[in-house]
Amino acid sequence: MRARAHGAEAASHRSRGMTVAGYAGMVAVLLLVGVPLFWIVITSLKERGDIYVQPAQWLPDPATTANYHDVTTRIPFLDYFRNSVIITLVLSASKIVLGVISAYALSLLRFPGRNLVFLVVIAALMVPNQITVISNYALVAQLGWRNTFQGIIVPLAGVAFGTFLMRNQFLSLPGEIIEAARLDGAGPIKLLWRVVLPMSWPTLVAFSLITVVNEWNEYLWPFLMSDDQRTAPLPVGLTLLQNNDGVTNWGPVMAGTVLAMLPVLVLFLVLQRQMIKGLTAGAVKS
Repeated sequence: MRARAHGAEAASHRSRGMTVAGYAGMVAVLLLVGVPLFWIVITSLKERGDIYVQPAQWLPDPATTANYHDVTTRIPFLDYFRNSVIITLVLSASKIVLGVISAYALSLLRFPGRNLVFLVVIAALMVPNQITVISNYALVAQLGWRNTFQGIIVPLAGVAFGTFLMRNQFLSLPGEIIEAARLDGAGPIKLLWRVVLPMSWPTLVAFSLITVVNEWNEYLWPFLMSDDQRTAPLPVGLTLLQNNDGVTNWGPVMAGTVLAMLPVLVLFLVLQRQMIKGLTAGAVKS
């Protein structure tokens, strides 16, 4: 009896230790993520002279919104913002549609070479995008698509990640429901639209949100393809706020960064619950 009580007490101590360690890890991650974001926001509210003082000021004194006015006057901010919206919407819609359709074909349809096609998709996930930049640039230049929306959008429309994610989700769906729908006469399109997608909504939202964030923050390829504000997205436009000849005024740069973060931040706050469900789907099986 005494040994059992001692074992229970030791297990309780271990449990409390794991709980404390978990909270400590959570606080550490929160600081690593939150402190840089906090610094960006307060820097955007500082006057220029206060940004470089030593020791650093953690709160703006006095706070000013002049940097936000500066970022909208020094560069054509609305043009860059419009371009980002166009590129993000078109690219995200293309990737979501193609990802869902290809994942449906690879998971629930039968055709020769299906496994080979999926291996090609997996291989594409392992190839960094930077490796294909030179070949894609040469091809786009030959087509005369430089400084055009199609030159930015078409080479980025690959869907390897979305295909992999949605295929795994479709394979986790109850086979009985799929077969029952087929016996009721549901064709491939009706099966996808009326049965498969409604049961995969959390994963689809997670895939959509990740895609939107990635396309909104895309920098390298649009930087190579665009020459001016007619097609350049916001991440490229913000680089014009930096002064290559002297000391950069980081106030407008940080203000532009805050404005660029706001749309995706709002989107994440609205869809975070569905995203968490999607990313954890399949972790617990009944």
